[in-house]
Amino acid sequence: MKYFKLLLCLFVFLFTIGAASAQTDGTIKIGDKVPLFVLKDQDGKTFDIKNYIGKQKLVIYFYPKDESSVCTKEACAFRDSFSQYKDAKAMVIGINSGTVESHKSFQKNHNLPFTLLSDPNNEVLKMFGVKSVMTFTGRETFVIDLSGKVVFTYTGFLKGDAHSEKVLAYLAKP
Repeated sequence: MKYFKLLLCLFVFLFTIGAASAQTDGTIKIGDKVPLFVLKDQDGKTFDIKNYIGKQKLVIYFYPKDESSVCTKEACAFRDSFSQYKDAKAMVIGINSGTVESHKSFQKNHNLPFTLLSDPNNEVLKMFGVKSVMTFTGRETFVIDLSGKVVFTYTGFLKGDAHSEKVLAYLAKP
């Protein structure tokens, strides 16, 4: 148990260093334009971000792995609040390196009413500057306004369900 606590502290420390350095080496910041990208969704259809900018707010969240415990909590938190996102005229988009098939299964298993995009080489993740934590890809959420600018970000690797909560609190501001 003592060894586990030591490893956990080391993990948190390394994540904190990574999150702090992320602000200086390419991470998308508030006020930046959203990078343009094209990926496949959970149905194998082409998703071009250009077709959505200006039509509604975009909530883009990056997560490590379909069906992992923290990622499932995160996706279900977005699902459980989906009506609030619709009321805020915001589209939720989850992205990771999983396959189209993995995303479709994840969507069906948890009744996820939003888009999941496959980024097999983590190219879009890198465009956003999302940092890996040890061997896992990062967990970060971005809110994009109608002009295509980033207006809010949240990083919380071990707090998947907090992403939706933080975004909704931001969207509720006048």
